[in-house]
Amino acid sequence: MAFKIYTKTGDKGATSLIGGTKVSKSHLRIDSYGTVDELNAYIGLVADLVKDESIVAVIREVQDRLFTIGSSLACDPDKESSLKIPDLKAEDVVFLEQEMDRMDEQLPMMKSFILPGGHPTVSTIHVARCVCRRAERICVELSDSNGFVEPLVIQYLNRLSDYLFVLCRFVGQQLGVQEIPWKPRVS
Repeated sequence: MAFKIYTKTGDKGATSLIGGTKVSKSHLRIDSYGTVDELNAYIGLVADLVKDESIVAVIREVQDRLFTIGSSLACDPDKESSLKIPDLKAEDVVFLEQEMDRMDEQLPMMKSFILPGGHPTVSTIHVARCVCRRAERICVELSDSNGFVEPLVIQYLNRLSDYLFVLCRFVGQQLGVQEIPWKPRVS
């Protein structure tokens, strides 16, 4: 018999963490990895929209790291040491920093805040950046409420949102799209 995607075990609003611990679907841990999953879906959309294969290769690496982060967040922290969960590494953060530096070398200096928009691809990357910031905030909240979150997860999400901002600018430049400077109304 084929594997069925539905189990009906979550029909009453509870789910199991990796390791078997049951928690409410409204638990911050579920919110954290659910938001990372949402981020991964938007990152996948970005990969579908971007034409530069070197950027797509980086995005696929990011998606792999987001699955690693999701696995870590989906684990019962009291049982994680006995489970074989992929690890995030400090080099993953360095990789994002190097990619930002590479793109930054080709971008003009920012002279004002930039409004999201100008092209559907640029706007989609901005949406992914915002979802990334939300994932980071939820992970910080989980950590602050005594739910274990590997500190490198928060650092990676922080750097990833920075990477996505630089990527917005870089892809916009590749597309020949003018950045939209924020011109605050002063009365």
